[in-house]
Amino acid sequence: MKLGYPCMNYTIGCKISTFKLQSFSEERLVDSITTNLNNLEKILLYNKENGFGFLRVSSDLIPFASHSIMNIDWSKKFKDHFEKIGDIIKENNFRISFHPGQFVLINSPKIDIFEATVRELEYHVKMLDLMNLDTTAKIQIHVGGVYGDMEAAKSRFIDRYHSLNQKIKNHLVIENDEKSFSLQDCLDIHSETNIPIIFDNLHHEVKNNGETLTEAMQLVQPTWTSKDGVPMVDYSSQQENSVAGKHCDTIDLTHFEGYLSEILNQFDVDIMFEIKDKELSALQALKLI
Repeated sequence: MKLGYPCMNYTIGCKISTFKLQSFSEERLVDSITTNLNNLEKILLYNKENGFGFLRVSSDLIPFASHSIMNIDWSKKFKDHFEKIGDIIKENNFRISFHPGQFVLINSPKIDIFEATVRELEYHVKMLDLMNLDTTAKIQIHVGGVYGDMEAAKSRFIDRYHSLNQKIKNHLVIENDEKSFSLQDCLDIHSETNIPIIFDNLHHEVKNNGETLTEAMQLVQPTWTSKDGVPMVDYSSQQENSVAGKHCDTIDLTHFEGYLSEILNQFDVDIMFEIKDKELSALQALKLI
């Protein structure tokens, strides 16, 4: 079981940054990418020292990578730095994932949005290739929107998925969400695509079909094959006095202990902590385990 957190680290003051489109210049772009890659390297070394084996890397590593304004061959310019980071990842047997933003919509009825989605996914695959990572590194997305017709939305996702190139398919995974696509909806899509499912316990608490945590995990586990690696799961608990599905600011150790007691001796998973204070909560979880 590997534990991880997303994108940035408060303890060492490392974050991945971008800038506004109107501020774009080649000089600013190169400076941002250099800083971001240096910070990613520092975060990985922190994780090595503190026992974390899982990291969600920010999709903003290369600002505007899939945008038409991009005017340099960033993959060539930063090839050596990506290879160095990849070596750190492989030498320490780290697990890596990405989670592109909500504008990545495979099942959008608008073809231009789908085409932009493909460009964004190709960018993420290019980063994984530059780091020489295998298919256990994943790109996590939501199924998308319902657009007034759930069955049509699922069918459109399935059709579009089959049109993607194999490199994208090798890394792509979907997660259940708290508003539209339950675990069962994701399983329907899996049955037609074989795409692995990341199980999000908080989303499941808000939107489900009556499955217990154990039952849900039993359904998710077989969607992952040996080439995909150990199943990834997202963990959080509900933020008090807030909208249903909002991630907590800091870990509720009692809630997490209950979660662990149900899965620890039954399932082999890598846990991503989707909690606002990131490694600070993940350190508490690591200590509890």
